[in-house]
Amino acid sequence: MRRLYKEISEKEPQGIQLLVNNAGIARDDSTKFSTAGEPDWEDAQSISEHFLKTSGDAWSDTFRTNVGGIYIMSMTFLPLLAKGCSKTPGYTSSIINTTSISGAMKGSSSGQFAYASSKAAATHLSKMLATTFYKTKVRVNVIAPGVFPSEMTTGESDGDNKSVMDKEMSNPAGRPGKDSDMAATVLLLAGPGGVFYNEQILYPDGGQTLVVPSSKT
Repeated sequence: MRRLYKEISEKEPQGIQLLVNNAGIARDDSTKFSTAGEPDWEDAQSISEHFLKTSGDAWSDTFRTNVGGIYIMSMTFLPLLAKGCSKTPGYTSSIINTTSISGAMKGSSSGQFAYASSKAAATHLSKMLATTFYKTKVRVNVIAPGVFPSEMTTGESDGDNKSVMDKEMSNPAGRPGKDSDMAATVLLLAGPGGVFYNEQILYPDGGQTLVVPSSKT
């Protein structure tokens, strides 16, 4: 990351105005309902045995990427972002962190304790970063999306790195997210219309958190 910072600093001596932390992983295959089934919800032993199938490596890898990656990237690129704040009059640099509605909803995220916990941590980390950075004029906001087609949610992608999820959803929109839904959210926060946003969480989720606020899934 330091090497990347040095390379970009040389290419952009006046600073940069946007950092998007979008990388994320899920390592809950041993407990995820779609791959491991569900325990007997009335049997404490069954619940305990099911979720203890997870490994320490699964937790550490998930948190290292989903939380530590955001922290290290944001801290590393802060000076370059701060320099970019004066590049365009009336505009300030910003960081956009992609987390998930899984970090806001109750339940186990379909058996994904490590993933959902990491996304909750990433959202809170973003608030801490926004508080820490505000005197530098660098803003920090969060996009916590619902279900979008990706290699993580569909298990595959085509030659253009695009995934397809062609099914009805339980959200009010009745469908998974589209590229245009995410693009609109990013453009709002990254564009001139987003300069008044700081430490905010946007949920492009088709209304999922509205109708399933305490779902088991």
